[in-house]
Amino acid sequence: MAETPLDLSLDAPELTARLVDFPSVSGDEKALADAIEEALRALPHLTVDRHGNNVVARTHLGRAERVVLAGHIDTVPIADNVPSRLDGNGVLWGCGTSDMKSGVAVQLRIAATVPAPNRDLTFVFYDNEEVAAHLNGLGHVADAHPDWLAGDFAVLLEPSDAQVEGGCQGTLRVLLRTAGERAHSARSWMGSNAIHSAAPILARLASYEPRRPVIDGLEYHEGLNAVAIEGGVAGNVIPDACTVTVNFRYAPDRTEQEALAHVREVFADCDIAEFVVDDHSGAALPGLSHPAAAAFMAAVGGTARPKFGWTDVSRFSALGVPAVNYGPGDALFAHKRDEHVAVERITHCEERLRAWLTA
Repeated sequence: MAETPLDLSLDAPELTARLVDFPSVSGDEKALADAIEEALRALPHLTVDRHGNNVVARTHLGRAERVVLAGHIDTVPIADNVPSRLDGNGVLWGCGTSDMKSGVAVQLRIAATVPAPNRDLTFVFYDNEEVAAHLNGLGHVADAHPDWLAGDFAVLLEPSDAQVEGGCQGTLRVLLRTAGERAHSARSWMGSNAIHSAAPILARLASYEPRRPVIDGLEYHEGLNAVAIEGGVAGNVIPDACTVTVNFRYAPDRTEQEALAHVREVFADCDIAEFVVDDHSGAALPGLSHPAAAAFMAAVGGTARPKFGWTDVSRFSALGVPAVNYGPGDALFAHKRDEHVAVERITHCEERLRAWLTA
């Protein structure tokens, strides 16, 4: 366990290492939330509020624009990759280095070292992002204190390899259940095999042609895939039930209602006994045409990319706050046993955000 309180005078890579050494698997974030709250309350230019294990700090300088910098403080379960380790090639290894304690470290450094930014700032540190949507701390804050999240533009410091990623895909998970009749497998004609009845569902998925729409100049790539299949009673029983779990990752030009209607249409002529929506989080448009987003792009440089995956930019979009993903981690290494982040990326993101907020 890392020392507390957190020392915000450390540079961002070293602060990242301290955060990684502060375990905070989803559902066990209280100690880290306590440390972040204590560190922020020591900064006189910020007002600090807390809701559960979610900490929100804000400047009140009367600037013409307010920007929200947000990041989750939880990680997936540790996989023998804590404590952190810095190698000789400038790479920091450990659980959460990429997703997303390096981004949280950048947030904390900006909070500590930019007391008079050119825009008012809101810093949001929230819990339970890596688990079911109903547990998400940002969602809880949005429900209980939406005024805390008010802003003209938001940057979510999710791993994007120091490139701006616009919007996010929606994600819909459904359970497609087929029914049959049990029988002894020696007399299979006396029953009806529910697993066999799932074959048309799998065939439809195998032949599915995903859309690749272009939105605000960014090409998104949808996907409709089986991610699990469950069925069977015993080695000598014809099964009377089977469930195919299907995940639809859809582009942000679809609403949640349109996405659900599309999935129903795809399987409309399959023999499905029950269609159950298991989880659903909407997409978010890129919002790159917003003036604040244009100013941000000009400051950080590079070429914007589409976000493949779901992030909490969706929640900001629902609140009417345009948002992008921009963080030092690389999403390709998130959740992996060998999760890591390049120190240079952490420093680069901090410098670019500082330049944008002090120009």
